[in-house]
Amino acid sequence: MTARAPLTLLCIASYHKGDAFLLAAKRAGARVLLLTSRSLEHAEWPREAIDDIYFIPDVEHRWDMTDVIKGVSWLARTVKLDRIVALDDFDVEKAAALREHLRIGGMGDTTARYFRDKLAMRTRAREVGIAVPEFVPVINHGDIRAYLERVPGPWVLKPRSQAAAIGIRKISSAEGLWSALDELGDEQSHFVLERFVPGDVFHVDSLVADHRIRFAVASRYGTPPLETAQEGRVFSSHTLKRRSADERALLAFNQRLLKALGLREGVSHSEFIKGADGTFYFLETSARVGGAHIVDLVEAATGLNLWAEWARLECRPEGDSYRVTPSRRHYAGLLVSLAKQEWPDLSAYDAPEVAWRLRKRHHAGLIVAAPKLERVEALLREYSAGFYRDFFATAPPLTRVGH
Repeated sequence: MTARAPLTLLCIASYHKGDAFLLAAKRAGARVLLLTSRSLEHAEWPREAIDDIYFIPDVEHRWDMTDVIKGVSWLARTVKLDRIVALDDFDVEKAAALREHLRIGGMGDTTARYFRDKLAMRTRAREVGIAVPEFVPVINHGDIRAYLERVPGPWVLKPRSQAAAIGIRKISSAEGLWSALDELGDEQSHFVLERFVPGDVFHVDSLVADHRIRFAVASRYGTPPLETAQEGRVFSSHTLKRRSADERALLAFNQRLLKALGLREGVSHSEFIKGADGTFYFLETSARVGGAHIVDLVEAATGLNLWAEWARLECRPEGDSYRVTPSRRHYAGLLVSLAKQEWPDLSAYDAPEVAWRLRKRHHAGLIVAAPKLERVEALLREYSAGFYRDFFATAPPLTRVGH
């Protein structure tokens, strides 16, 4: 039998992330190539896992895609690229454009829109009967006026292609909206307006192979991410009670969503909100692992590292099946805060259930994990109060990240 040649993966990262993916891909036997920003040349990439690194000139991580396509096409003259992988949310469209140009399998431009463009994903979800807060594209002013008359405020004005809560504004009056649109000028068509729905915000993190969800875990944020980002709060999340009504509803909702949006293979982080009437509404999704150390939260609860599992998915030969079995059935909770100290001392947070500590300048963070959810929730309450007392600091919210 002829041995299979190792797969060659071109990994795209305009920000420094995905080290665990790169390491796992190399362990799986792949040839790993990295395309990244010139400004990240001296970042602490796991060089032992990378066969070659190619740098793109950038200004605040923004790339000229004409040059990127030319450069990668030149590389493809002598290197057969089997997979193109976007390691960050802002790279999903770059990877899709390269796949389309080089005719390499994987997510193309249309599907990528569903996982990057908040208007595209909402429109598609509504088309297939998935509940979304009432929204309107910020394009035709007549449509916007009719929307304002029909849908009571407050509303949220969201950039269509930013990540997390970056650039989102809560609007309480029609006058405030028109003023905001005047400020945006010719940029306003890159936004979508949506009814603000108060409630608890949840996320589902998934692994998908051959259009089937092979693994998913549902969690609830302690404070909605928009409030955390804009008002300054300790960020928290914890996994949900297994087989609870909320978990069952969210996993089913997530399955419908990813099928409708056409995710064939990879990872996804999707967010939902539960309104006062008990209805779950779709907020947004992505074809990436969750940020803010959610990947570490999932690993503490299940034993699965989503970066490493994603690499396994990408590195499996065409036609091979993919199976995944969590090695742990715990519950886990995550706390992260900006810290007033350069290197905060977390030694007083010493419960045996502490499974992970964040080591990052001006940040405090930890994860607790236990067989019972009640213990996790109790520790989150105790430690969250301690974080506000011992470490908490705030910074102005981000309004834009380049891509």
